[in-house]
Amino acid sequence: MSFATSTLPNWRPSKQELLVWAAILNAELLAVLLYLLFMPVRVQSWRFILYGFLWINVGVFAVWKTNPTPSDPRTRRIALLVAAGYFLVLAVAGGILGPSHTSPIAALLTDGHTHSHGATTAAASYELRMLPPGWGPAFVYQGAWVMLILMPYKVVGYLALAYLVYATVIDAVTASISGALGLLSCISCTWPILGSLAASVFGSGSAVAVAATTWPYDISTVAFLGVVGLLMWRPLVGDG
Repeated sequence: MSFATSTLPNWRPSKQELLVWAAILNAELLAVLLYLLFMPVRVQSWRFILYGFLWINVGVFAVWKTNPTPSDPRTRRIALLVAAGYFLVLAVAGGILGPSHTSPIAALLTDGHTHSHGATTAAASYELRMLPPGWGPAFVYQGAWVMLILMPYKVVGYLALAYLVYATVIDAVTASISGALGLLSCISCTWPILGSLAASVFGSGSAVAVAATTWPYDISTVAFLGVVGLLMWRPLVGDG
């Protein structure tokens, strides 16, 4: 068995693509300015707004430049199943999908005991949170058992990763390394766990522990970009 390399996407943009991306970037800048004009908020760290658009733009670019290899229906079904499972794992790990606050599962996870909540039979609640562009508008649904938080940068980023995994599976590639790296893009779950582990192994004052718990968005963004790059450049397994 030998390893070959798939054809890299054509990175050189055409004039039409440059115009499209210029329009997108201008629209994003306008959205930020309008948000700051009409919302009573003050931006304390501009890099977080940048990260949101970075996830969205890189995700859209990756999907735009990735064309899955033509294949038979069975291969496409298998790839779709793997990609759907991958997205579900990212959605749960990244905080898009989880147990409702009134769910017995949430109570079990928080204090080790289940409780009877009268709110579990209450009607579902919906909310639209006007977060900064890229992070919002965020749609929040909370039912008796399930809570759904749809933030644009996470939804677009995770869907892009799932699509790239779909293309990777079609290319008959073992995506275990890419999948493991993809889990690093989880913010709300993975890095607190890694931070605790780093603190126990290296000591709470170590640089590793501080980085994992202080800069989770920075590190997860770097991980996301790395995974996108890895999945766009896919090593192919061939006979030889």
